[in-house]
Amino acid sequence: MISKYLSPLDEVDRARDEHLAFIAGLEERGLVVSAGRQEPAVGGVVLLGVDTEAEARELMAEDPYVVRGLAEYTATGWTPSRGVLADWKKPA
Repeated sequence: MISKYLSPLDEVDRARDEHLAFIAGLEERGLVVSAGRQEPAVGGVVLLGVDTEAEARELMAEDPYVVRGLAEYTATGWTPSRGVLADWKKPA
């Protein structure tokens, strides 16, 4: 999922702790492969280990950034075939 900030960065940053706690919760459930802010800070990227785009959209609809209208996500499917994630498997 690739996010785009819809508000100025200072507004986004006021909700950042909540957003990071949300991402941590997904990570604890084994759903986040990796996540981080884009550079420049115009949004972020969240690699989710889920089976469908619908599942990814459902999860990210609960992101505080989305709930507060600070960001929107675009789903981009991806299957790693090279590098450190090439053999990544979803946790059982």
